[in-house]
Amino acid sequence: MADSETQNATTTDDHQLTDALEAVEHALGQLDDCSEKEREALAADIRSLHDMLDKLRGGKVHIAVFGEISTGKSALINALVGKEVADVSIRGGWTKDVWHVPWEADGYEVPGFEDSGVVLLDTPGLNEVDGAARTEMSRDTAERADLVLFVTDSDLNETEYSALVELASGHKPILLVVNKTDLYTEEQLDDLLTLFRGSRLAGIVEPENIVCVAADPRPVEYHIESPGGQVRKEWREPEPDIGALRARILEVLAHDGSDLIALNATMFAADRSDRVGALRVQMRADRATSIVWSYAVVKSLAVSLNPGAVLDVLGGTAVDAAMVATLGKVYGIEITTANARQLVTSILKAAGWVMLGEAVVSYVSSFFKGLTWGGSTAISALPQGAAAGYGSYIVGQAARYYFEHGASWGEKSAKRVVSRILENTDKQSVIDHLRTEIKSKLSENRYSAK
Repeated sequence: MADSETQNATTTDDHQLTDALEAVEHALGQLDDCSEKEREALAADIRSLHDMLDKLRGGKVHIAVFGEISTGKSALINALVGKEVADVSIRGGWTKDVWHVPWEADGYEVPGFEDSGVVLLDTPGLNEVDGAARTEMSRDTAERADLVLFVTDSDLNETEYSALVELASGHKPILLVVNKTDLYTEEQLDDLLTLFRGSRLAGIVEPENIVCVAADPRPVEYHIESPGGQVRKEWREPEPDIGALRARILEVLAHDGSDLIALNATMFAADRSDRVGALRVQMRADRATSIVWSYAVVKSLAVSLNPGAVLDVLGGTAVDAAMVATLGKVYGIEITTANARQLVTSILKAAGWVMLGEAVVSYVSSFFKGLTWGGSTAISALPQGAAAGYGSYIVGQAARYYFEHGASWGEKSAKRVVSRILENTDKQSVIDHLRTEIKSKLSENRYSAK
């Protein structure tokens, strides 16, 4: 029965790790159609996803160690590893990067991974020089870590408490390591632990995850009596007292190791996927906005300065179709001229009566152009051009929404999307902008009417 339960648990862990791998690979797959400019902007996210993929495939458990300078972070790492792998210093600013220190962890391995192992991540001190940049580094490390050790040697100050609260928001297991306990009396230590295990850290660190250690105990003076009765004094350095911490770490890993790795990787992939998607949309939105304004101005001029009746309206429709096709390329979606025209038509239909004003102005202006054989062009240029440009602006905004949602309207109909765009658009501001552009272009033409 016990063997069956163990086998089921192992199978579940395998499925979770497989799902986590697929989540990270999917996040990376989103980058396949990125432009070079987008890849440059997303370089850090791409690297971090590849790092997470390597970590996951290797079954590596990352334990991040946080704390202020002089709380004994490096001494704790040395004590865990069993040798001096991290320098111990009292100078601020000595830790320039996050250090990756392999730890045998009493032979712990993630089931199913031959190269599995535990890595300790030594982060910069919370109160080191250039704190803003290093705090960001610490946040990034905590985001990738599966387990967090927060080292302190006294009651938490404001910096430590804020950092601990922020780390807790990442929903990672946190072990609060109370170091230098050899400097406390038994009564003082009891008071400190009562404070931590009470309301001070309620909802932040579980009471069973508050562990006492003495990573680098102070030397102890011994009185040694020789056979002849002479007494000499000798200072000796006790062995580090970290047994309780080692036991708690191994207990957490044995119970939740695979789950922590899988959950952390999945959450990391989801976060990076959201960031990548948002940045891509923003970058493309900036390009799309520029394109929409450019085509709106082009349409304004094409319609207003075309002396031919009907041809001005047809020319405006062609400009809208060209704009839609260009926007499609921005979002990596190929669209034919015929399909672009159909999309323009569907957007205009969705706009309904709200866009009727543009049509009336355009066709009335076009009618007068016909009656006057183009003589009314100078008079109708501003109103017809501005109205046409506004319509093109709305078409462009609706087309952007369409392409940002994978060439579909998503959960909203075209009519709802266009209505929302119209409600959130300052028509007068758009019209004024287009009128300014038309006047500017007209003033540059020495053959136009003054």
